[in-house]
Amino acid sequence: MSAVSDTQVAAMKNPSTASMEAAALRRRAELQYKARRRHPTPSRTEADTMRINHELEVHQIELEMQNAELQDARDKVESLLETYTDLYDFAPIGYFSVDEQGVILEVNLTGASLLGIERSLVVNRRLQGFVDPLSRKVMLDFLRRVFASTGKQICEIPLLNSRGLPFWADVQATIADSRRGARKWCRMAISDLTKLKQEEEVRQRLEVMSVANRELKLEIGVRQKAELALKKSETHYAQLFEQSLLMQDQLRHLSRQLLVAHEDERKRISRELHDEIVQTLVGINVHLAALMMRAPSNLKDLRKHIGRTQRLVEKSVEIVHRFARELRPNVLDDLGLIPALNSYIKEFSKRTGLSVRIKTVAEVEELDGDQRTVLYRIAQSALTNVHKHARATVATVTIRQLSDAIRMEIHDNGISFQVDKVLDARRYKRLGLLGSRERVEMIGGKFGILSAPGKGTTISAEIPIKGNKLKSSPKTSNKKAGRVEV
Repeated sequence: MSAVSDTQVAAMKNPSTASMEAAALRRRAELQYKARRRHPTPSRTEADTMRINHELEVHQIELEMQNAELQDARDKVESLLETYTDLYDFAPIGYFSVDEQGVILEVNLTGASLLGIERSLVVNRRLQGFVDPLSRKVMLDFLRRVFASTGKQICEIPLLNSRGLPFWADVQATIADSRRGARKWCRMAISDLTKLKQEEEVRQRLEVMSVANRELKLEIGVRQKAELALKKSETHYAQLFEQSLLMQDQLRHLSRQLLVAHEDERKRISRELHDEIVQTLVGINVHLAALMMRAPSNLKDLRKHIGRTQRLVEKSVEIVHRFARELRPNVLDDLGLIPALNSYIKEFSKRTGLSVRIKTVAEVEELDGDQRTVLYRIAQSALTNVHKHARATVATVTIRQLSDAIRMEIHDNGISFQVDKVLDARRYKRLGLLGSRERVEMIGGKFGILSAPGKGTTISAEIPIKGNKLKSSPKTSNKKAGRVEV
């Protein structure tokens, strides 16, 4: 067994030597076998048989080792072939094998992708068919140069893909050493230059534009120096003129909007009077006419008809009161701002279903009539906008005293909006927020709007205290803030 081990180790260390020895051993065995067939050998002894068996076992081990080496070599060849195939097919450029007539013999996947066609459909087609018709002669001359020399030839040429779309290609080719039968062929590498061409064009345009830009800057500098003195003298007057025009434009627009708003309000009141009060009065008239036409059979029926008529009269009175409150609430003049706001908010919540909380201070009643009217109208307009546009569920009216002013804030938890666009009088026809701002600024106050996504909207009005009379008034110094929730 030591001889077998030594033979096996030697074969593993030097496979080529093992292969030569195995071939020699095989030839020697074949010659001995033929010689024995021609000259029969005498009967073997037991030692001869053991020696032959030992030689056969050694030969079997050597054959197994050779078989393993061959299997190993085949695996390596397959691995190298797979690596070559990957490198060939998935290379970043297209590889073509082309003969003297321009017939494509082989192509990798990248090359087929450049032409926009399957690889099987590219093989055996002429490369000239993928060249722009105006450049086919250039391609033929290029092929003649490739097959006439041994060095690498390079050219740039426009190619066409399967959809007929052109692209610039860099073509590099060299003749191959081996031949495929009687046909000469060359190896050709094609890469897409379209992006590089586009970048080059952009770079050239940028250079031209840069030169033109520098010249333009010089020209602008000269003109700026010449016009600087004139602009300094005209700037102030131009700004005043623009501001005057802007104010005139805003005043004209506000006047038109105010007229339209008054007319719309008249239409609304007329329509509601016709739709509600007139219909109610007609109902009263119908009931009275029925009483005149036919007397009720008993006192119970008479009371029933009179009760219906009374309810219609009460409804008419409620409608008239509602119109009066909307036009000018008497409670504002008779009782003050806080009762007027409480009354309006209760009626507003009942009518709209919106929850409104109010928190105020008694010092607000020390404001004059015009100032309280402004705060009432701002609250009325803000809550109307919340109901119509904000999609809110809760609104809060807060009135508090500052050091030199009374501040009212109306906050809701609804959707937000773009404040600048809404306050642009030239783009929007509604006067709600714009009218509120004008009311506050008209009495020297400050108006503000804060609206942000997820945080709702807060409208604020700050009314200055005339002569700080609220701070020094003993009549109001001990009053506490009140809070009402509706």
